[in-house]
Order: sequence, then C-alpha cells, then structure tokens
Amino acid sequence: MRYLIALLLLGACDRLPDREPITGGNPAQGRNLIVQFGCGACHTIRGVPGATATVGPPLQDLKKRVYLAGHLPNSPEQLAKWIANPRDFDDKTAMPAVGVTEAQARDIAAYLYLQ
Repeated sequence: MRYLIALLLLGACDRLPDREPITGGNPAQGRNLIVQFGCGACHTIRGVPGATATVGPPLQDLKKRVYLAGHLPNSPEQLAKWIANPRDFDDKTAMPAVGVTEAQARDIAAYLYLQ
C-alpha cells in the first residue's frame, strides 16, 4: 500500500497544468513539442530527457529574466514570437527557425515559463 501511494505521489509531481495562465499555452504539449523540434540539441531544459546541451543558453528560470535573446524585453508574447521566428528579431542568431507555429510556440513558452 505504501508503495502504491509513493508511486501515485511521484506521478503527480510530474503533472503539468492544462493551461499556463501567463502564456495561455499548454505546458504538457509544450514539453512534447520541445522534444519533437529537438530543442534539447542546443539547450539544457529542465524536465526534458536528454536536453542537456550547451550550444544555446539554459532555458530554466526564463520568467525571471529581464531580456530574451540578450535584448528582447521578456514577455510571453515576445518569447512565443522568438520561438516561432527568431530571425525576425536577429538575422545573425544561431537559433534556427524550425517550423514552430504560433500556437505551438505558446505551448513551448508555457512549459519554459514553468521551469
């Protein structure tokens, strides 16, 4: 019985809300999209298996940062726009545009804002 309770509690710790209020996105879907689009090939992202790369900056505590990508004021809208089209903000960025839609970018931002 104790083992079952421990398993249930551990499973609950990994659950994400259906919506993240700041971005309006779905963080669980965002985590799946982070894996799908291979964001962990360049970034360390807490809670994403294998996302331990150091090419780009680590993506935890994003909601505490003043700027995104070094010069964009940090807001949910800016983060989603950056994720979807980084070259719109900086044509020399190493971050590729990988085909993330605006809705997918909101979901990814939702996950990142919870980390």
